[in-house]
Amino acid sequence: MTLDETYQLGYILKTHGLRGHVAAHFDVDDVADYLKLKTVYLTLPGAPTKLVEHKVEKVQTQFGNKVLLKLRGIERIEEAELLRGSQLHLPLAALPELEDDQFYFHDVIGFTVVDADLGELGTVENFYELPQQDMLAMRYQGQEVLIPVVDELVSHADHAKKQVYVNLPDGLLDVYLKPSTRQQDEAEE
Repeated sequence: MTLDETYQLGYILKTHGLRGHVAAHFDVDDVADYLKLKTVYLTLPGAPTKLVEHKVEKVQTQFGNKVLLKLRGIERIEEAELLRGSQLHLPLAALPELEDDQFYFHDVIGFTVVDADLGELGTVENFYELPQQDMLAMRYQGQEVLIPVVDELVSHADHAKKQVYVNLPDGLLDVYLKPSTRQQDEAEE
């Protein structure tokens, strides 16, 4: 299994106790969906592109998206300490099915962004998962334009047409295309 065939489930925060348990954060909507996890793939901090398969002995919820994990073969705190900061991955095939117009971010990279009023705008290049909210990054007239991923702005994706449909507020594109007053002042100097 390669890294491109997986998605990031979360990451290991720290050790827990002396018998090899680790505390982890799962970046999911419902941790309960992962309580029967049998296998997880880790990328260690020193080798971020190499996946190491680990069998899961136990998953126990703590609070929020925090869980305690017991991985087979990790029996002591010293072994668990080596996993601190590791990313947890699962195969893409393990992702839950979505409704027709919903999408996973990685699925729509390269799709055309279509605005309800302006038509085709550009291509989805990336997504940024920021603390405040997720942002869709598209290339428009040579500029990177960020669109907040909220239901009011990003309505749905058509996988057959390879398009993401948006409803941009007036002026959003202008923010990226028109030079700021400071940039104009610098250009005049």
